[in-house]
Amino acid sequence: MRQIQILLVFLGLIVAGPLASAQSGKVLKVLPQHMDLRGQTSLSPSLYDRDAYQAILRRDARKCSGLAFNVNWKAHSVDAAKLKLRVEARGVIGDVIQRQTFEQSVEKPGFFSRWTVFKVTGEDYQKLGNLIAWRVTLWEGDRQLSEQKSFLW
Repeated sequence: MRQIQILLVFLGLIVAGPLASAQSGKVLKVLPQHMDLRGQTSLSPSLYDRDAYQAILRRDARKCSGLAFNVNWKAHSVDAAKLKLRVEARGVIGDVIQRQTFEQSVEKPGFFSRWTVFKVTGEDYQKLGNLIAWRVTLWEGDRQLSEQKSFLW
């Protein structure tokens, strides 16, 4: 009898853990990447090749056509019609700091997380300059659910 009680308490804790945070959303990961003139962030699926190619693009701005912010996020028990992601970016042109904000409505994922890509190209990319800091926030209407920011934010 005692073992059954311990088992029931243990199972209750396992079930209650995810339910306690069920009313939330979270930005899990943000990968800001430079895009080349063809809009690619990598030449192959290899992570090593991607990192090496990103280093090349960071060194030579003439090879870049924009930025891609790949955002991994999840949300549970929220109003899907009100969900949106916001990317705030700070760049520098000469000695002047530039600020830009991009916002996108998103669809609620199922049980697992979802990736959303923000592409900054053309005039927006030219106005931003060299990226120095960023912050990504997940919103349900006017309520912020989560944020993730770069070290220099």
